[in-house]
Amino acid sequence: MLGAFEYLILTAASQLGDHAYGAAIRERVESVAAHPCTPGALYTTLDRLEQKGFIETWLGDATPERGGRAKRMVRVTSAGVAAARAFYSTITRASVGTKWARPA
Repeated sequence: MLGAFEYLILTAASQLGDHAYGAAIRERVESVAAHPCTPGALYTTLDRLEQKGFIETWLGDATPERGGRAKRMVRVTSAGVAAARAFYSTITRASVGTKWARPA
């Protein structure tokens, strides 16, 4: 099962689509979670998600805006989609009847 932070990263990468790369994912996670996302935590989690087969990464083209450095691009795999769906379903079921869950 995914952890909450892994789920946030998969969700951000999915939402960003072809524009999913480290810094953009980090910004999306921070805006949604309203909590800092350190580069170390992000890239450690990206490595773990890739090892699990939930994402694929590759180096994009170097850009002048980044001082000639390449972006680490991210794509959610079908296994990642399945893991995110399972996490979402589990959290939704677990939240039924709580004060913070929306009524069905």
